[in-house]
Amino acid sequence: MRALIKNKFQKTIWDFYAKNKRQFPWRPPTLSLRRAKGELDPYRILVSEIMLQQTQVGRVVAKYEAFVRIFPNFRTLARASLRDVLVLWQGLGYNRRAIALKKIAEIVEEKYKGALPESVEELDELPGIGEATASSIMAFAWNHPTVFIETNIRRVFIHHFFKDKKKIRDEDILFLVEKTLPAKNFREWYYALMDYGAMLKTEVPNPNRMSAHYAIQSKFKGSNREVRGGILKFVADKRKTTLNELNELPFDVRMIEKNLEALVNEGFLRKNVETITIQ
Repeated sequence: MRALIKNKFQKTIWDFYAKNKRQFPWRPPTLSLRRAKGELDPYRILVSEIMLQQTQVGRVVAKYEAFVRIFPNFRTLARASLRDVLVLWQGLGYNRRAIALKKIAEIVEEKYKGALPESVEELDELPGIGEATASSIMAFAWNHPTVFIETNIRRVFIHHFFKDKKKIRDEDILFLVEKTLPAKNFREWYYALMDYGAMLKTEVPNPNRMSAHYAIQSKFKGSNREVRGGILKFVADKRKTTLNELNELPFDVRMIEKNLEALVNEGFLRKNVETITIQ
């Protein structure tokens, strides 16, 4: 990439960010910097990154603040009951993220003595964390120059570098993400990219439609996701229930039975002869 193009692109992003940067409870200065190294609390970064997977920022903010207030560190989350975690998670959807987050806390306490590991490879091995999330945690918690993309970042690079192309693959975007990294302030640079991408969402037709990985999310109403969420909320609210009580939910009985069995197999629920409870 030519230096002139790189510098122009960086200036566009930094100039926008200087005037329009967003504040969230997981970003500084809301979070206090840790020591002279400029670290943020890795636990809180982890929670925010897991919550933000496939969920809009506006829905995450209130839940995040409540979550870290009740479970302020790995120890409290590891020791909490899964029911308490799922009750607090209600409204975020994709409940498997909640069980993954609790399992991560247990692993961190048992294997890493309460400290989140500081390598992409070790983070990638934890439940619910892929390479992209591991890389984002490294950048946001420790200001490391990792390379990753998410929805807003993908939107920015397609808009600026792939305007006349279709079926754009993520590896081509990742190449440019790496080439345009600044010499320092990696955390802030990713904040800036994401804020610029959020602006583009309201200003131009969605560039992400040109991505080879673009897919329209299936409808929630009447889906397995809706049924799973309804079952989990019902059981969590009642602490324990029976299949007959579950069948009173406003869903097809066959869908209830199918999704109940899946929730049991995945470790969300425990089922015996008479009752159904949170694991």
